[in-house]
Amino acid sequence: MMKDASPGEQVAILDDVAPLSPRFPVWFCDIWGVVHNGVQADMAACDALVRHRKAGGTVIFITNSPRPRPALIEQLDGLKVPRDARDDIVTSGDVTRAVISARKGARVFHLGPEKDRRLREGLPVEITGPEEAEIVLCSGLYDDQTEQPEEYRDLLAGLARRGLDMVCANPDVKVQHGDRIIPCGGALAAIYEELGGNVIMAGKPFSPIYEACLKRAETVVGHRIEKREIMAIGDGMATDMKGARNFGVAALYIATGVHHEELKTGGLPAILARLEEEAPGLELVGVMERLVWKGEGA
Repeated sequence: MMKDASPGEQVAILDDVAPLSPRFPVWFCDIWGVVHNGVQADMAACDALVRHRKAGGTVIFITNSPRPRPALIEQLDGLKVPRDARDDIVTSGDVTRAVISARKGARVFHLGPEKDRRLREGLPVEITGPEEAEIVLCSGLYDDQTEQPEEYRDLLAGLARRGLDMVCANPDVKVQHGDRIIPCGGALAAIYEELGGNVIMAGKPFSPIYEACLKRAETVVGHRIEKREIMAIGDGMATDMKGARNFGVAALYIATGVHHEELKTGGLPAILARLEEEAPGLELVGVMERLVWKGEGA
């Protein structure tokens, strides 16, 4: 059973995040689907994050982006996401680089678009083609605008037969890009596992990225943070919500992303049913269509 937001309180669609700010001073906020849609920033969400910080709160962006932190900052700047909307950023790309670096000297095949090349730059490994590889570094499809994951099945089958580990830098299966839904690295990883391959997931919903966020947050505030002080914000059920459940923190679900149509057609019961399926036992504090701050102050 999904947990109520607090004893006796029922999960509801919220229109104002301000009341949650003093209750949860530390926010682990997803980026794609909450702060931007891949094309433009959601300025209401950015404003809410700025206001939370002005009220004394802390915001750590947590993302399954395969981009290392410096490259992601460039992307956010390009989308006009204000820098004062966050205290720090932890990316799946950063965690991935740490995993790959631990295999110094290995031959690595990078399965992903050229735009993700900074993910592999400077690593103590040799980048090779698929035939010579000992490890697969997966950041996504070569062209997520025109290709589908099933087109990669033959390539993945050959790699799986050789017993190569795949390190997946983006566990998301799909994301919203403008008004479209596009496939991500997690879709390739799912096929690889189906074919018998071993996948090492670097991002959400797995614990290493949350541990990294907690360390960054404690560095920002200068003291130990209890999990009851943290709220995870995101639009991904199998990533953001499941990750929050696994890490033992409360969550706020944003329905503007990949499951927006379900909220429009089935309402709150449809969203809650899907969340119960994806993340049973989640401490859900509410559902919002967009992250918005309407309260006084800050």
